[in-house]
Amino acid sequence: MSFFNDVYGIVKRIPRGKVASYGYVATACGMPRAARQVGWALHSNPDPQNIPCHRVVTKDGKCSEAFAFGGENEQISRLVAEGVAFKDGKVDMEKHALKRNDGY
Repeated sequence: MSFFNDVYGIVKRIPRGKVASYGYVATACGMPRAARQVGWALHSNPDPQNIPCHRVVTKDGKCSEAFAFGGENEQISRLVAEGVAFKDGKVDMEKHALKRNDGY
């Protein structure tokens, strides 16, 4: 369960208008090959009001079809409300993805 808590701690720090990939979160937790487990953790999000799991997308900016709190359209809606731009149906990762030097 400690890994899940690490995931939640990282995701809480993703600012509005930014996104991180599952792999980015896994790497930030010290487990670079655990992107799938990040997804499991987010699907079990115990506090969606304070852990913004909608800010985690695939490495190419695709939203989750299995977004745990309302589906892909809900995830897209939440991101758009935060000012996240989309290109060809995916998050514009050049503009909105956290970078390794962002301190996470």
